[in-house]
Amino acid sequence: MSEEINPNVPTTQNPNQNPTQNPTQDPTQNPVDSATQEPQQDGSRLTATNQLIAHARQELGRVIAGQSEVVEEVLIAVLCQGHALLEGVPGIAKTLIVKALGRLLGIGFQRVQATPDLMPADILGTTILRPGSDTFTFHAGPVFTDLLLVDEINRMPPRTQAALLECMEERQVTSDGVRRPLPAWFTVFATQNPVDFEGTYPLPEAQLDRFLLKIRVAYPSEQDELKILERHHAGSGAGLLEDAQLTPIPAGLLARATAEVRSIRIEPELYTYILALTRRTREWPTLLLGASPRAALSLMLVAQAAAAFDGRDYLVPDDVKRAVLPVLRHRVMLKPEAELEGFDADRVLTDVIAAVPVPRK
Repeated sequence: MSEEINPNVPTTQNPNQNPTQNPTQDPTQNPVDSATQEPQQDGSRLTATNQLIAHARQELGRVIAGQSEVVEEVLIAVLCQGHALLEGVPGIAKTLIVKALGRLLGIGFQRVQATPDLMPADILGTTILRPGSDTFTFHAGPVFTDLLLVDEINRMPPRTQAALLECMEERQVTSDGVRRPLPAWFTVFATQNPVDFEGTYPLPEAQLDRFLLKIRVAYPSEQDELKILERHHAGSGAGLLEDAQLTPIPAGLLARATAEVRSIRIEPELYTYILALTRRTREWPTLLLGASPRAALSLMLVAQAAAAFDGRDYLVPDDVKRAVLPVLRHRVMLKPEAELEGFDADRVLTDVIAAVPVPRK
């Protein structure tokens, strides 16, 4: 068992009851592609969602310099109750973002550092003999939490990767024939390094499809990187999270915001548009594998959350376009000749978006 795993049963933190500030009102209703703009108030019924977004941006901004698009997509994953794969080179705050998110939401958090010798029981738990008796008891693993961070998931062996499949899809663990439900907010955030492939086990398509989003984390800008240096120099040495002392969201706010996102209105023309985009990938000449029906469902859910970040309780085509890359980039497979010509998933999907007519109603 890896020494970096904490197998103890996680405890859920009690959220702070302090009130949060309401977002700035803006009567504009035009679609906005910028991830940094504050939610708009257009008379929609998104009170809890707007409050959560404003509070999250304010609090996470005290720890994370820049990375506004990444922070937005991480929040979208939580609001859609889906899992996310964060990909980026080491040292660009992938782990810090997820740890800060756990403190902000005031929910249980556990971290697993993946290694080649990590076994399924190390993360799921195992049945052990109770000392001084002849009975067995189940010792829960770190998956029994609300927010699970799996660092460098592509370094764990395929057997252990497969053990996460049931957890991610069914939100339960089956041990010794007994089904053990996971917490209602169980969400997996996994990280991986796209550069170093030595000693790694690439995730198969079946497991990649379990992730709602694949989030690309890039280098910060020069201005943001300067802010990182200044914050660390001004800190106490205990770490940014400890120095920031993030204020958790009020109790029940996350549940209300999730319900509001699910209720965002979708016109019939946009159902057709979502299907047209996903079905077009299945016949695209440079793609070997197109998007599945599960991908179409994920595209719809993430587009609803994108509309919520724009302050609207209805969907527009720009919301769907905005969701295509993070939702589909890990679900399509390029033909070998396309990769030799320099294509990647984002470039191909951008071409697909341009080729599918947009509803004009």
